[in-house]
Amino acid sequence: MSRVLRAYQAILPLAALVACSSGEKTAATDSASSSDPQATSSAATGTASVSGAQIAVTHAGPPGEWQMPAGDYASSRYSQLASITPQNAANLKVAWAFSTGVLRGHEGQPLVVGNTMYVVTPYPNVSYAIDLAQTGQPLKWKFRPQNDQQAIGRACCDVVNRGAAYADGKIFYNLLDGHTVAIDAATGNQVWRTKMGDLSRGETITMAPIVVKGKVIVGSSGGEMGVRGWIAALDAATGKEVWRAYNIGPDKDVKVGPKFKTFYAHDRGKDLGATTWPGDTWKTGGGAVWGWLSYDPALNLIYHGTSNPGPWNENQRTGDNKWTASILARDADTGEIVWALQVTPHDMWDYDAVNENILVDLPIKGQTRKVLVHFDRNGFAYTVDRATGEVLLAEPFVPMNWSTGIDLATGRPKVVETKKTAQDKNVKDICPSLEGGKNQQPAAFSPQTGLFYVPTNNLCMDFQARAVTYIAGTPFIGGNAPEKGGPGGYRGEFIAWDATTGKKIWGIKEPYPVWGGALATAGGVVFYGTLDGWFKAADARSGKVLWQFKVGSGVVGNPVTYTGPDGKQYVAIYAGIGGDMGLLIAGDVAANLPFDVRERGTTLPDIAKWTSWGGELFVFSL
Repeated sequence: MSRVLRAYQAILPLAALVACSSGEKTAATDSASSSDPQATSSAATGTASVSGAQIAVTHAGPPGEWQMPAGDYASSRYSQLASITPQNAANLKVAWAFSTGVLRGHEGQPLVVGNTMYVVTPYPNVSYAIDLAQTGQPLKWKFRPQNDQQAIGRACCDVVNRGAAYADGKIFYNLLDGHTVAIDAATGNQVWRTKMGDLSRGETITMAPIVVKGKVIVGSSGGEMGVRGWIAALDAATGKEVWRAYNIGPDKDVKVGPKFKTFYAHDRGKDLGATTWPGDTWKTGGGAVWGWLSYDPALNLIYHGTSNPGPWNENQRTGDNKWTASILARDADTGEIVWALQVTPHDMWDYDAVNENILVDLPIKGQTRKVLVHFDRNGFAYTVDRATGEVLLAEPFVPMNWSTGIDLATGRPKVVETKKTAQDKNVKDICPSLEGGKNQQPAAFSPQTGLFYVPTNNLCMDFQARAVTYIAGTPFIGGNAPEKGGPGGYRGEFIAWDATTGKKIWGIKEPYPVWGGALATAGGVVFYGTLDGWFKAADARSGKVLWQFKVGSGVVGNPVTYTGPDGKQYVAIYAGIGGDMGLLIAGDVAANLPFDVRERGTTLPDIAKWTSWGGELFVFSL
């Protein structure tokens, strides 16, 4: 994970109130501080489509339901529903709304199964089942789990939860304190509860699980706390752990064996997860799995990214630091690694690689290739052969200057020497910042256009590494990284991307980072939310904004669409600013915290003009 937390240790005793609520910041140029969000949101012209592009795995369940975080194993966030079109999107209205009763960052998305919607809140991770078939949408049940309050102070970057998954009559989701739970979808009764993380070491869980072949796949958070990242599988019926694989350490722990056939020669060798670290520093080296998961049933491979190496101070961990900042493909039955691609070797900028891997079949150079497309924090969009890990194409999708490109012969970035960080050296103007060209906010893909729809950030940073000592359960960072607006006078952009050419087709510039996820639909409309509280619909081909509505708080969650009991198409989105962007670097968006125990954000000091903390579900229809 990526954060700047100078004041974190100073306020740790107050963590129950203000976990991770202050950042190491200096005064920075505020590139859009006086701009009206409506006036500065502008679309670049350009239309294109990629014929022959297909999603690798079909939608989970009926088209009118949303049963898993991204709608399918491919992480496409595409819906076949087509009632909302560019011709009628301007007629969208609020159908109903629901207060979650919780503030802080509402990342993730609701699920819809049959005539029931399932909602999971940030800590304390309360879940709701909402009856869509009755007027007024009453609750079928409310489940309030046991959830250790100490988790608030251990969480790096707000107390977010990225959602649940449904399978076999159960709702599965993770608790901030390191447990995974299964809830009976009909009754709201807890079926099982399994401890997965060690809170005393700083292990929390914020990611959304997926269910594969009767196993719930779960990963850890805590890359800034010196954890040793892992991914694990639980039996969906009993909650018993089936397998667990670490992402750093000796081969036997990482599950590197005979199946490991990675594409690049420099990624082959014995115990690389340990030997590419000095001494035993891998034991506190990060590599968590707090982002999104994908699965290819034909290859039986689970795809996931890993977070930054710890600490940020690169002088304390010479070497490539495998397998942090990497994309890993694992056998779903055993957890064994089949291939690995370290997109940012020896990461010294906090460029986690946990972003989603979208599984698609694309025409590339006259041949249909089975690929995954990954928009990395480091600013490059990767088109990768998902069977082998070969990088077929990698191009910048945001303004960036730390690298001049990716060497396709090795898959490694060409690093600009003047942008390398070092202990006690202040390196200026590194782009993108540690928030990345894109952070956790997931992209979407439409097989109609063959394009990817990507919420992006345009921020840069100064970076100064410093020596740090590991103390279990406390921040293990070793760096300051104040951020500022990137070039061009905007701090975010929603773009359409062609992954066969590595080109941006169109973009809608926004005054703030676009921290909410994307949704693509068969009606030719894409949806996204903004940090200053707008929910928008755009034409998938042209980027023209068709409709927008000001929701009650900044959007850091992801839209979904479903068919209601009345046969109409609905679109749902959380409103609730928070997460790393809405908590650590936003200025004064929380009215209920004493000002004197937290530092006002300097990256987005003016955002409180437009939004405040909240916790609301909005549902729209024609």
